[in-house]
Amino acid sequence: MRVLITGASGFVGGWLARACTQRGDHVLGLSRSGTLDPASGQGVALDLADAPGLTRLLAEFEPTVIFHLAALSHVGRSWQDPAKTLDNNVNSSVNLLEAVRVAVPNSRIVWASSGEVYGSDAALPVSEDAPLHPASPYAVSKVAGDLLAGLYTDAHALNIVRARAFAHGGPGQHQIFLVSNIALQAAQAKRDGVDSLRITTGNADTRRDFTDVRDVVRAYMMLTERDVAPGIYNVCSGVSTSTAQRVAALAEAIAPIAVEHVVDPALVRAHEVPDVRGSYERLKAATGWEPRIPVSQTIADAIAWWDSELANRDRP
Repeated sequence: MRVLITGASGFVGGWLARACTQRGDHVLGLSRSGTLDPASGQGVALDLADAPGLTRLLAEFEPTVIFHLAALSHVGRSWQDPAKTLDNNVNSSVNLLEAVRVAVPNSRIVWASSGEVYGSDAALPVSEDAPLHPASPYAVSKVAGDLLAGLYTDAHALNIVRARAFAHGGPGQHQIFLVSNIALQAAQAKRDGVDSLRITTGNADTRRDFTDVRDVVRAYMMLTERDVAPGIYNVCSGVSTSTAQRVAALAEAIAPIAVEHVVDPALVRAHEVPDVRGSYERLKAATGWEPRIPVSQTIADAIAWWDSELANRDRP
């Protein structure tokens, strides 16, 4: 298949590009930087704000499949600059949909939406039929893109599956995200040979349905490998874990280093959804997908990745 990935230089995009290349796909990865491991495909520098350039590129490459991952994706940062988050995420969505409609209307599109679109009102576990009640500027931007993708599916007969991925992480994720951040601290503690480590977080009781990035990528790819009907599919584990539980899993991974978990009230977010847990039954029925990698392994692998990264930084 000829695969185009937006946001290819990002965390999930990098994993997806590698997996698609290993599958035998011809991969073209778009990002503002154009950065992509040559072993994972061809990287192209293109800002999705450039609507004419995007349309020309799609017409020239003629992708069989498009994975739309590009977005400003940090909930906390969306509160700091909501206008930037909305402008970036919504405008890039419109530009891509218009480019597809004009240039490659027969392409299959996997639209990376988010479990954040459901907010706090939905009954748990959240199904795809739950009402949308976004609780952050980021979530509002994802609702807008999600609904636009549904509109273009209906109005222009585009072949779009909306994959509402819940929280996910793993090796190589940016340290602004919780699991990667605490994994970095653990890796540094191991390298320093300390006896104890203090981990400071926001609300320890906040619960999230968390999935390993490698399972998420596998779900995205399976949505292109079978005759899956256009529509909405949750990508999640079906189990929510608290911040405290994830810190406890990290403590097990770096024993005998003692871990002290401290809650900083300044890090507690206003309007934070207390518990998010989804149902992936629709995705399972359509593709056979189920999550395979437990949170404990994700954390252990993230620590190992940071250990290798820190070692590389120390080399002259």
